[in-house]
Amino acid sequence: MKTLEELNLVDDFLVNSLTSHKIYGEQSARYILECILHRQIGKLTVVPQRFFCGENIETHGIRLDVYLDEENGEIFDIEPDQNDGKEEIVSLPRRVRFYHAKIDASNLNAGDTYGSLRNVIVIFITTYDPFGLNRMVYTIKNCCVEVPELKYEDGAQTIFLYTRGREGNPPEELKQLLHYMEHSSIENASTENLKKLHRMVTAVKRDGEVGFAYMKSFEREERIRRQGEEEGRKAGLEEGKKEGLEEGIIKLSRKLGKEDTEILSLLQEELQIDEEQAKLILEKYQQ
Repeated sequence: MKTLEELNLVDDFLVNSLTSHKIYGEQSARYILECILHRQIGKLTVVPQRFFCGENIETHGIRLDVYLDEENGEIFDIEPDQNDGKEEIVSLPRRVRFYHAKIDASNLNAGDTYGSLRNVIVIFITTYDPFGLNRMVYTIKNCCVEVPELKYEDGAQTIFLYTRGREGNPPEELKQLLHYMEHSSIENASTENLKKLHRMVTAVKRDGEVGFAYMKSFEREERIRRQGEEEGRKAGLEEGKKEGLEEGIIKLSRKLGKEDTEILSLLQEELQIDEEQAKLILEKYQQ
């Protein structure tokens, strides 16, 4: 597990801590949004890690990393994502479809007309190429297949930002921001705006409350390991102990809402295996 100082803005904990910070939250979130969307953003309400529960215990809920509500404007969801497993990438469009559905459902009150449904922009910032075209920006909107130029304004938009993309012609400031988000050091704060953002990031990392919260998250990781071992011991006989331990770690991690990248790290550390072996184990229990 990384130290707090080693975290980058593509790491969930740091981007959540920054955008929800009592001093720097709205300011940092606005800069990131304005850089991505190339327009001014109004007053923002930041809701880090907003949960939308399923309708019952049998249906799926979601946890959004950074939910942003613009006063008299649009709704945004920013999702830094490093889950580069083959299955996760293939299912990403359906994942986004579900995110849009849950956000929409929570923002249309009984008696409201469909015309009052607000615009929603879901933004994924990835360290992998989601579509294999080496583009930095992929903007997705619904359209008419037969008449592509037909205006179909349903208010839903998704933007995928690949931090290492080279194709297309994205603005220079966006290139610099995405590079900084993946490698959040002073050396990569190449503009005045990024230097200002880096000062905010540094201040957040030095905030005692943030440090305490990160320590608690580390303790949760340790609890997963311990309880995973216990579930593993109960899973079978001695010759099946390793497999039981694998299953225990994965099951408990999923119960606690861990992302696949976090589960892979736990498997590597606990079982003393490399990343490829960990991915094979994770795939085995996803079948």
